[in-house]
Amino acid sequence: MKRKNYIFTNRKHSLRAVMSTVLGLISNVSLGIVLYMTYLSGGNAPLSYGLTGLLAALYSTVGLILGMLTLREKDTFKMFPLLGTLLNLAALGILIFLVQLSF
Repeated sequence: MKRKNYIFTNRKHSLRAVMSTVLGLISNVSLGIVLYMTYLSGGNAPLSYGLTGLLAALYSTVGLILGMLTLREKDTFKMFPLLGTLLNLAALGILIFLVQLSF
């Protein structure tokens, strides 16, 4: 008969890390929608799409800061801080690529 082993720990999921992940998801999804809508309109992007990109940049900057701060915390699980940091870095990378592409 196999015994079940339980490991009790004091670690928890940080709320800042979860918020970082949510902000990264919001940024990436909104950028994806804007890119798709711009593609459908033949490359003509209205001013509101630029505003969406600006808000995505703001969200991903805040999310990146939250994710990096949470990576330094002790006694927390590292899945959400790492995921949030990577998602926000991806969103910022896409934005930098799009700005470089437009010039």
